[in-house]
Amino acid sequence: MDIELMINSFPKLLIATITTLKLLSLSLFFGLFIGLLFAIMRLSNNIFLNKFSYCYSYVFRGTPLLVQIFIIYFGLGQIEYLRSTIFWIILREPYWCAIIAFSLNTGAYTSEILRSAFQTIKPGFIEAGKSLGIPKKIIFYKIQIPIAIKQSLPAYGNEIILMLKGTSLASTVTLMDLTGVAKYIISTTFSPIEVFIVAGGIYLFMTFIVHNLIKLLEKKFGYQI
Repeated sequence: MDIELMINSFPKLLIATITTLKLLSLSLFFGLFIGLLFAIMRLSNNIFLNKFSYCYSYVFRGTPLLVQIFIIYFGLGQIEYLRSTIFWIILREPYWCAIIAFSLNTGAYTSEILRSAFQTIKPGFIEAGKSLGIPKKIIFYKIQIPIAIKQSLPAYGNEIILMLKGTSLASTVTLMDLTGVAKYIISTTFSPIEVFIVAGGIYLFMTFIVHNLIKLLEKKFGYQI
C-alpha cells in the first residue's frame, strides 16, 4: 500500500470534489422543480398530463443513468438540426449534458416521491382549508406542498445520496469530477487501489454529511401527517 501516493492524491481529489458538488447541487435544484411539476401533472385529472407524467417517470426510472447520459451527450449531437440551433451551445458541452441527464433522472424519481407524499396527506387538512374559505391554489401552495415536502424527507434524502454517487458517471463524458480525476491519477501511477480508497473515502464522507443533514431536518420538521 503506497501511503505517500494516497497523501499526494488527496488534495487533487479534494479539488475535483468541487466539480462533483456543483454537478450534484445543480442537478438537485433543477430536478426538484422538474419533480414537483411532474408530480402535480401526475395527480391531475387531465388524462393527457397524467399519462405524459407517467411515461416520463417510467422511461427515466426504467433506463440506466449511464445510457441517458450517452444519449444526451453523444446521441443528440448526431442530429444535424440541433447543431444549427441555439441549443447546441449547451448540448455541445459535456458539463451541461451531464446536468441535463442528472436533472431529468432525479426529477423522475423526485416526482414519484412527491406524488406519494401528496397522496398521504389526510383529506381533513384540505377540507379544513376549504371550510375557512381559502382558495384552492393557496391551500395547495401553503398547505399541501409544505406537508408533502416534510413527508418526503426520508425518501428524498436517499435520492440525494443516490444522485451523489451517480455523479461519478460524469467522468464517462470527459468531465474531471472526483471519479474523473481519480481515473487520471490511476492512468499515470498504475495504482488503482490506493487512489480509489481515497476517492471512496471522500464519497463516504459526503454521504455521511448528507445523511446527517437529512436526519437533522427530519427532527426539526418531521412529523406524521
